[in-house]
Amino acid sequence: MSLILRPPRPDDETVLRRLHAELAPEGFEFLLAEGTWDEVLEQIRRESAGTDLPPGRVRADFLVAEVDGEPVGRVSIRYALTDFLREVGGHIGYGVAPAHRRQGYATEILRQSLALLAESGVDRALVTCDEDNVGSAAVIEACGGVLEDVRAVEGVAPKRRYWIETRAAVAA
Repeated sequence: MSLILRPPRPDDETVLRRLHAELAPEGFEFLLAEGTWDEVLEQIRRESAGTDLPPGRVRADFLVAEVDGEPVGRVSIRYALTDFLREVGGHIGYGVAPAHRRQGYATEILRQSLALLAESGVDRALVTCDEDNVGSAAVIEACGGVLEDVRAVEGVAPKRRYWIETRAAVAA
């Protein structure tokens, strides 16, 4: 598989905003920043560097998942956990565009993301999904996820919470 994870570029605006609109009805926020495209890219750069972070944000990489030159999804890799991330969001949040699902891309996105966390010194990654998201649960389990529990948090769908040993996942 030729999937790569890379930072968004200035010429990605049209396709990434389209993917954002496609996934919005599912309640998935593809782009995690608002504003002009330059502002979005600047926020992504700041979060990657861990500088001038907005309240509630941690150092994170927002990466585009690309196959044969076409963006098929994205991942947000968070290098620390806030209380909210510990309960709901986890270390890794990923999404694949509807037209590109069921081709193994989500599994590869998660595998590569776990490798990046392992390289940065994160030994155990928390990965969550909605309780009823059977596809995402299967992806997480395929990458070594061990279910800790399902948690209900006010205002958010119940979340399945999995822990993955990052180095073991990379070696598999």
